[in-house]
Parts: sequence; structure tokens; C-alpha cells
Amino acid sequence: MAKQARAVHTRRVIVEAAASVFDDYGYERAALSEILRRAEVTKGALYFHFPSKESLAQAIMDEQTTRVKVPEDGSRLQAVIDITHQFAHSLVHDPLARAGTRLSIEGVFLNGVHPWGDWFDLVARLLTEAKQAGEVLPQVVPEETAEFIVSAFTGVQLVSEAISKRTDLRGRVAVLWHHILPAITHPGVIVHITPEGAMDPAVALEDTETVALVPVTPSAS
Repeated sequence: MAKQARAVHTRRVIVEAAASVFDDYGYERAALSEILRRAEVTKGALYFHFPSKESLAQAIMDEQTTRVKVPEDGSRLQAVIDITHQFAHSLVHDPLARAGTRLSIEGVFLNGVHPWGDWFDLVARLLTEAKQAGEVLPQVVPEETAEFIVSAFTGVQLVSEAISKRTDLRGRVAVLWHHILPAITHPGVIVHITPEGAMDPAVALEDTETVALVPVTPSAS
């Protein structure tokens, strides 16, 4: 068990170091030597967990949607809003979230799959549940609306990053929702929805656990 715990820790250190390098340099300019330097691990330890730079990027991309905490109950439409505020908070405070977003924007396709799939699927699922609950208008197509929301959020955070290093991102996300909600929300529901987020995203993320997405064998180092 001690070896497995050490392996989990080593993997996490490598992923976090890689995230900081991808965030600083992007995919093409990110050097494995710099990742090794920041992680303070051997080349053997890195290749044990990640055989290539692409596999490191994949691990970061896979973790993007784990940077948010979806409420188990309550309004599904509010949940969509809240996870955008949570991710906005992560973009300010979490290099892994920034790295995953930069990789997505750079168009890094891994295994031939576009980088937005998990976000599209998560938002579409919540919108489908919101539609079933009567929160969302009948004419809304969850998959199309999900892609629009993710795309709009991406544009808003890019503008915020360029203008203020994302210090004003939460306010910009609230403005985004003030514009989107009237187009998709049932009139009787919209008065109960909070575009600014139902709770402080920092508080919502306090208990979010980081998930190890690749099984670790007991012999890992």
C-alpha cells in the first residue's frame, strides 16, 4: 500500500508540473526536460506513468471536468450555471484547469478526439435533466445549446484573460448568463435562477476530490 500511495503521489506531482509547463508554454513548446525539472522526478518515473508528452496532455484534458462539482440534487439549470462559475474560479487559481483550457484552444486533438467532448456531454446531460423537469423551454435542443454555452464561455474567458488576467471573469460569466437564460428558460422558473451562481464557487470546490484517472499498480514508483 505504501508503494501504491507513493505512486499516486508521484503521478500527481508529474501531472501538476506538466500542467504548469503547458500553461506557460503551450503544447508544442512544452519540453519534457522542463516538466522533469519542475516535478523533481527521474525520467524513469515520468515514463512509468506517462510514455509520451501526448499521454501527459491527455491526463490533463481528462481531468478538466473533475475541476467542478455537480450538485446531486436541486435545479439542473442552476447546476449548469454553477459549474461555469466553478470552472471560472479554477481558471484563476488552478494551473491544471488553465493548462487544459489552453490545450483545448490550441486545438490539441488527442487520439483523434476533439478536446471539448466531456464539457459538451456534461452540460448536455444537465440541460436534458432540466428540460425533463420543465426548467428549460421545450424547443431547446440540449446538445446544441450545450455546445453554444461551452463555446460562449470559452470566448468570454479568453477576453477576460486578455483584458484582466481573468480577475473579472466571474462578473463576465454572470453577464453571459443574463443574456442566455431568457432564451432557454421557462418564464416561471427564471425568477428562481441566479446567474451569478447559487453559492461561492470556492466553497463549492472545497470538498472536490482530485481523481486519479489511470489505475496505479502496487509496483509503481
